[in-house]
Formats: sequence, structure tokens, C-alpha cells
Amino acid sequence: MPHMLGQSSAYRAARAQLQRYAHCDALVLIEGETGTGKELAAREIHYASPRRDRPFVPVNCGAIQDGLIENELFGHQRGAFTDARNAQPGLVDHARGGTLFLDEVDSLSAKAQVTLLRFLQDNEYRPVGGGAVLTSDARVIAATNACLDQAVAAGRFRRDLQYRLNALHVRLPPLRDREGDVALLAEHFLDAVAQRMGGPAKRWGADALCALGAHAWPGNVRELENVTLRAYMRADGDVIGLADLATAEPSLVPSHHQFERAATTAELCFAQAKSRAIEVFEHRYLLQLMQRACGNVTAAARLSGTERRQLGKLLKKHGIETKQFRTS
Repeated sequence: MPHMLGQSSAYRAARAQLQRYAHCDALVLIEGETGTGKELAAREIHYASPRRDRPFVPVNCGAIQDGLIENELFGHQRGAFTDARNAQPGLVDHARGGTLFLDEVDSLSAKAQVTLLRFLQDNEYRPVGGGAVLTSDARVIAATNACLDQAVAAGRFRRDLQYRLNALHVRLPPLRDREGDVALLAEHFLDAVAQRMGGPAKRWGADALCALGAHAWPGNVRELENVTLRAYMRADGDVIGLADLATAEPSLVPSHHQFERAATTAELCFAQAKSRAIEVFEHRYLLQLMQRACGNVTAAARLSGTERRQLGKLLKKHGIETKQFRTS
């Protein structure tokens, strides 16, 4: 089973919460940006709990069609609808005695939210097509990369369902707030790629590790894993340097790479070196700013005390796409 990995204080605090939550059966809501490892966190709770030997059933709520939510969760009786030749259990039945993990719970339609709320109120359900009322003993863990408070305020999510899901709560820290974990995870993913590919072991160069540590990682751990895979496949030698990293992911280190090369030559005058340093600062600042503002340029302009038009010009100058920072 894949396991959570990290040594930063923010990560250790979140994991300590997960371990405490494992020893009770209350509902848990896991919030965190895309790629922070919410399913891994849910599995951490499950496998540290007395339910560890029972099923862990993940459900991608965003992939369930609105009209099929009851059938997917509760199953159906024979003859419940056309082609229902046999009774079929739902995901709640599959999770019996174990854990039902509802990922992307914010994507449920209004109708599906009512269905889920009714089920969570007493853990009772009836398969489509009738039959006896059944009781579930599965533990429910939900996850979202959206802010449910904002979704409730906008009328997209039921407040009573939010309260029901939020008995216990944990927010997973984004990778940019996990000091020191980028290098640790990058080394781990590099070893994992080599093992999976059956290829030679490789290591990161110091310059590449510095570039990885300077990135804002809007896609978090998942983005780092993908970048590591591409860098491994692109690098010819056993050391992945900054040039290899730039080839694998050009948007990751353009300004930084140029500045490092410029700083090691005697060809640039003071003014040129200063200009390059400003470019590096602007690039990093804009990445962190847009991350805080979730890709909203107007909000970012307000946070930074900058005119929206000027901020837009800077974003265009540095080739930063705002859509990658949006969480919903």
C-alpha cells in the first residue's frame, strides 16, 4: 500500500490528526488542494483503524451520473429497471465493515446531496427497486479540494450536509508549506521510477534540487511525481541536473536557470545581473501570489496592492497561466 511520506512540521501535525481519527468511527472531512494526497490520508485512517482488515472502497463522486447515484451507492433489486436481470449490491454494501471514501464530494449535484444526507442521518438505505431497509456499518470519510464554506455561501452545497460530513476535520498542507519535504519526496519518486521502469538508479544534482525547492507546486505532490518521471526519462546520465530538469519541464525553471548561468559568467555587468535577479524574484512571487488567490487575478491584485492590468501584464510576461491554480 502506498504510504504518506514527509518530515516537515506541517505534515507531521496533519498525520498526527489522522492517527487520532483512526481510533473512532466518526465521519471525517479531508480538505486540501489538488494533489496533496487526500486518498492516501483516508487510507492512512483506515489502515490504522480496527477496520484495517475490511474493505476500503473509494468513490469518485464527480464520475457518478446524477440519475445513478442511488444505484451506485445502494445497488438495485432484480427487475428494478430495464436490463436489471439480477440484484446487484452497491458500493455501500461493498464497504461493509470497512470504509467508504467519498472523493470530490463537492461535485455532487443537489439531488445527490439530498440522497447522501438522508443516508448519513441514520445509515439506513433501500436498494433501487424496493426491498427491506438495510443498515450500513461502513465508516464514511469524505474529501474535497474546494472550500466547502465558499460552496455553501454560493448555494452550491448544502449547509446541513457540510455539518454532517464535518464531524472531524483535517486540512492537508500544500507542498509549498512543507519545508524540506520537496527534496525528500523527489528522491523517493526518483527511486520509485527507476524501480518501476527497471532502469538504472539516478540522483538529483544540487542545482536541480534547488530549483525544485523554489517552485510553488500548484499541483502539489502529484505534480512533483510527474515532473520526476519526465526528468528521469529525459536525463542521459545518472545525475539529473538543472538543464535536464528544464528540458523535462521548461516552465519550472526558466528564469532561475537563466539567472544561475548569468551569475557564473563575467560577461554581465551589474545592471544586467540585477535585472536577472528581479526576474527571478518576480517569477517566484507571482507563483506564490496566484496560489494564495486560487488563480483569481482580481483577488491577487487586491492582495498584492497592484493594479489588475499591471498584474495581468506581469503574469503574461512570465508565462504564468492562472487556470492551473484554480481549485474549483
